[in-house]
Amino acid sequence: MTSLAEGHFEGSRFVYPIRVYYEDTDAAGIVYYANYLKFAERSRTEFLRRAGIDQSDLRQSAGLFFAVRRAEVEYLRPARLDDVLQVTTQLTELTHVKIDALQSIRRDSQEIARVLMRVVCLRTDGRPARMPGHIRDRFLPYVRPLSEALQQLEALGDASTETTGSAATA
Repeated sequence: MTSLAEGHFEGSRFVYPIRVYYEDTDAAGIVYYANYLKFAERSRTEFLRRAGIDQSDLRQSAGLFFAVRRAEVEYLRPARLDDVLQVTTQLTELTHVKIDALQSIRRDSQEIARVLMRVVCLRTDGRPARMPGHIRDRFLPYVRPLSEALQQLEALGDASTETTGSAATA
């Protein structure tokens, strides 16, 4: 049986389930806005783990680590206490020093937040560094252009609308 916190790949997209706990919410039981970034971080970390990238080993053996350079969040709907969310991570661009990703946070099939993220490879002294080839190669199968990733998200929304619409009329 798969536990809630494992996550899996669906093609090039990584899907990571998260349950909203009391600590994630404000007094009204709504997820505090900064916690969406924590959810996105957990998904990216599990993505790396499932793609075979050991961040501790990378830091110890090569003196390299990944850090967020930019994050843009669009809040679409509130998440609430006890919701089970799906955080999807789709890499959209890869160079020798940066990775761009589109992350979508959904409740059932409804998107509630969207995160555009840029992560860079740094040396332990904080300076930019080239990713080792074997690490960069691990990312390659998961990269899709941003336009394609956005189309996939829209298709998920269209499928949920169609399902909801047919259920409502039945």
